[in-house]
Amino acid sequence: MTPARRTPPGRAGRLRLRHSLDVAERGADLLERKLRILRAEHERLLRAEAAAGRTWRELLSEAETWLLRGLLLGGEQALGSAAAGIAPAEVSVRWSVFKGVRRPASVSVSVPPRPATAAAPSNTALAHAEASYADAVRAAAEYAAAHAAAESVGAEVAGTRHRVRALRRHWIPRLREELHRAGLALEQSEHEDGVRRRWASGAADRRPSA
Repeated sequence: MTPARRTPPGRAGRLRLRHSLDVAERGADLLERKLRILRAEHERLLRAEAAAGRTWRELLSEAETWLLRGLLLGGEQALGSAAAGIAPAEVSVRWSVFKGVRRPASVSVSVPPRPATAAAPSNTALAHAEASYADAVRAAAEYAAAHAAAESVGAEVAGTRHRVRALRRHWIPRLREELHRAGLALEQSEHEDGVRRRWASGAADRRPSA
């Protein structure tokens, strides 16, 4: 779309271009303020994601260590018996909207307790592994939510930055150029009208009287 499209000539066209330029400049200012806020939030979310990732990896490593010890002590049959009858964990995510971005705000994980009918782990290492994996699952959900939030806000940062650049580098300079040309054309038109009026007035004065 070009600013000159459907722009009427004369003062009306210049006023329309002036209004379009004002709107574009206000829009760019608003987008830049939004971009600063989004960038700060994105940096915070990236730090939260990194911290959640470290916690998850540490807990997972601990759980895997206990699992290996349990397998060495009781074998795979002991693991199968300990896992029988255990229900899967349930994850729920609460979403929020920040500056137009829908992102995970918090996450909760429900790890069901071992039912009374299920066989207890055959050794202490497997019992520790069960508890450690429950912690690791919670940490994994926190990390996944933090990653999704950072990714969503990061995408909005990129999109907003692109819109600001389009306004500042292309649309606003083009409107200014069109406004400048419209002003020159209006001045030229008014000058020519003035010349014609003076010529017509002079011609009337030079007519012989009856």
